[in-house]
Formats: sequence, C-alpha cells, structure tokens
Amino acid sequence: MMGRIMAIDFGMKRTGIAVTDELRLIASGLTTVLTKDLMSFLEDYFNKEKVEELVVGQPTHADGIPLPIEKNIQFFIEDFEIKFPEIQVKREDERFTSKMAFQTMIDGGLKRKKRRDKATIDQVSATLILQSYMH
Repeated sequence: MMGRIMAIDFGMKRTGIAVTDELRLIASGLTTVLTKDLMSFLEDYFNKEKVEELVVGQPTHADGIPLPIEKNIQFFIEDFEIKFPEIQVKREDERFTSKMAFQTMIDGGLKRKKRRDKATIDQVSATLILQSYMH
C-alpha cells in the first residue's frame, strides 16, 4: 500500500498540516499545530499512518527571493531528515497560497470569524500546497 503525502505550511508560531488519502487522490486539511509541538505531533501521526513524502512550502517574495523564515524551515528539514530518514522531503512554491487560502475560504462560504482564524488559514494553505504539488 502506498503511503500518504503530507504537506506543511511552516510558521514561526503555528504550522498548518494537510494529507492525502492512501490512494493519494484527495488532499485534505488535517490540523494546525503549534510549531514547537510539530515534531512530537509528526512522530505520533507517523506511528499511526504511513507517510512517504513530506512537502514543505517554500515561501518567497514575488520576485523569488526567500523570506527570512526560510532559514527556520531549513533547520526544521535538517532535524526532520535525521529523525525520519525514510520519508522524502520535497519543496513546493507557496508564493500565493495564503492569498489563495483566504479566497478559497470566502468562496467556500466560511463565515468572517472563521476566516480570521489564523489556524484555519494555515490549514487551508497547507492543503493548497499539497494540491499544487499533486498536479
């Protein structure tokens, strides 16, 4: 059986997480976790579910220059690859995902209060990163 693909929208405070189904057909938002708890969350999840790839959003300015958070993402990836060497790490351009996430929530009819919820935005962003990677 194939493993799932997981995507994360890494943030300094919170990280949005999305996963595919086992057949890798559908990307869905999973949750948002505090970034300080991310590794232990992933460890728990990987003990229950088979994940073969981790797609990490690559945040850049419109001109392609990496945002300052990129160095934190690099540290995370180094730690991740040491801890989970069997899971491939891929990168996906996430330049427009936050804006798209917001628009997706509006189009999907989410109430204004829910759209202001940063955790929801992070989760939707992770889902968009995953969908973009899958296509």
